[in-house]
Amino acid sequence: MRPATPPRPRPRPGPQRHRAPGPPEEVAAAVGYLVSPAAAYVSGATIRVDGGTIRSVH
Repeated sequence: MRPATPPRPRPRPGPQRHRAPGPPEEVAAAVGYLVSPAAAYVSGATIRVDGGTIRSVH
């Protein structure tokens, strides 16, 4: 009888792209946030407006 082998980890899903490019309003919304008082403590951050092309956290 062979010892049981541990299950293999499931592969991580890759980038998922939207089918159509985002409208300029999406970028404008991110810029609007950054210039608002709500973003007063945001500094040194990379904010990607890429439709989920890159799903990583730095």
